[in-house]
Amino acid sequence: MRAKVDQFLSRAEQWQAEFEQLRVILLDCGLSEAFKWGKPCYTFQDSNIVLMHGFKDYCALLFFKGVLMQDPDDILVAQTENVQATRQIRFPNLQAIVSMEATLKAYIAEAIRVEASGLEVDFKDTEQFDFPDELQAMFDEHPDFADAWEALTPGRQRGYLLHFSSAKQSKTRISRIEKCMPKIFEGKGWNDR
Repeated sequence: MRAKVDQFLSRAEQWQAEFEQLRVILLDCGLSEAFKWGKPCYTFQDSNIVLMHGFKDYCALLFFKGVLMQDPDDILVAQTENVQATRQIRFPNLQAIVSMEATLKAYIAEAIRVEASGLEVDFKDTEQFDFPDELQAMFDEHPDFADAWEALTPGRQRGYLLHFSSAKQSKTRISRIEKCMPKIFEGKGWNDR
């Protein structure tokens, strides 16, 4: 895994110095290094703790159970409004990371504590998500489609529900459902290839 992370860092066009500094901090906290989802991932006893990733305006540490962590410095951010478990700490530059090193180590220790304690995120049930009328109409029209939907994992159903219900207009929701039907029949999720 170290070779994959080395390769990732050497190819980083943006945030290379920041990623290298974060890597030093993460490894200094006793985490093991892995490469998952195309990003450096740091684990504790084979459990995912934190992922390192970059965006246009910032790089970040993504804590897998961030919602369960104590946040005394109020620096944990939900990436989007639909995120239930993960939280980020964002960095605009290398100096921000260097100046926060002690704080970062405390947050990493907190993330390890949360994982070691066995705490689990209480995810919303699929039934608690907005269920578009257009999807129900499609189920009524195509019972085999309803069966394919029921065969999906709850996480895949939630992904589709977020995608469908985020459209403001009914015709857009219908179009999205129709475009996703083949993937649903294949048992694939919204983000699956």
